[in-house]
Amino acid sequence: MTTYNWDLIERLLHEVQNGAGHSFTPRPYAEQYAAAKANAGEPFENLDHLKTVAGEYEKLLLLRDYIEPRPEDQGGNGENYILTPRGSRLLSLIDSSIPGNEHPRQVLDEQEDALEELTFDEVASKAQIA
Repeated sequence: MTTYNWDLIERLLHEVQNGAGHSFTPRPYAEQYAAAKANAGEPFENLDHLKTVAGEYEKLLLLRDYIEPRPEDQGGNGENYILTPRGSRLLSLIDSSIPGNEHPRQVLDEQEDALEELTFDEVASKAQIA
């Protein structure tokens, strides 16, 4: 069973969402994520490991159609992305600023691989997940 760091994925998706005009750099986002966790007094994984995982998540999100290259007319520079409809659905399910995000994360965690495209699309289509 594959487990994901939903907080880190949320951070990366927010950076994609707000990334017009600047390059997507997952390693520094992992550093910022770890710093925010430390400032809040929350535990976090080893920083080098987080940086590696962030880079792996970038590849996975791109490969599985959660993000795609940002078009030039939308601030694309060849090194940044936009959310696909699937990526937008994922962000809306795991967004910590939305009350009740724990249940969708729990449902996703119960899947063999929650980010596998068919699995995610099926789970996300169920009204009761949100």
